[in-house]
Amino acid sequence: MSTDTLAASKSLAPVPKGGLVQSVTDSLTIAKRNLIRMSRIPEMILFGIIQPVMFVVLFTYVFGGSMSVGGSTDPAVYKNFLMAGIFAQTVTFATAGSAAGIADDMQKGLVDRFRSLPMARGAVLTGRTVADLVQTCITLAVLAAVALLVGWRTGSHAPTHIGKVLAAFGLLLLLGYAFTWIGALIGLSVRTPEAATSGGIIWLFPVTFVSNAFVDTSMMTPWLRHVADWNPFSAIVQACRELFGNPGVSPSTAWPMQHPVWASLLWALLIIVVFRTLAVRKYRKAAV
Repeated sequence: MSTDTLAASKSLAPVPKGGLVQSVTDSLTIAKRNLIRMSRIPEMILFGIIQPVMFVVLFTYVFGGSMSVGGSTDPAVYKNFLMAGIFAQTVTFATAGSAAGIADDMQKGLVDRFRSLPMARGAVLTGRTVADLVQTCITLAVLAAVALLVGWRTGSHAPTHIGKVLAAFGLLLLLGYAFTWIGALIGLSVRTPEAATSGGIIWLFPVTFVSNAFVDTSMMTPWLRHVADWNPFSAIVQACRELFGNPGVSPSTAWPMQHPVWASLLWALLIIVVFRTLAVRKYRKAAV
């Protein structure tokens, strides 16, 4: 192909309009596309709901009577202690869906199709993460209803009100959105959706279990408790317990455990900034 032909093809290629408004519009368009796709495959949402419901039932009725929280082995105490951890685990496990979805779009050549349009480069990823956030909202709402049915109650340990409860769910959704950007980067870094699913979930097990989600960290060895206290996942769980008015872990001198709400906000924003930057950069390189 001659130099003149290459120059002509480049001049005919659509150029993104740029600007914040254009980026937001494009992102919402992609989000709508993904939500329509989800509505046509309801099992995607159904299976996403079944797993956390199973965790609620298993941990509540199988392990509830053998877990100690603040020296109490009362199943009702553990039930209220547990739910913040289950909520947080649910929003973070959405990472695997984000990774698999983006990897699937890459494999099917959807990136090439979007590249042929005059749209903001980061809109494809932002739209995908927004759509995943909507799905997480639905899952979290259903899970909260199931938690109430099995006996979870806010204000079981300390006074609370509706504003604090809504703030807790807001923090959970912010954390979930932050983790979808990790999933986006994983999805762009692997070759198949199957690899993305495995890569998107395997690292979440140590993150969620080496934390205060399911056990009181005072029962851990000192070095492991230190790791758990500085785990971003532990901060969001502790913040939700305080806002829900549910029993928490034994006092710790670690800053995230002393100021869990602020720590949760800082961790979530840091994850979004870092992994969104890396994911968009990876997407641009993949689209070249």
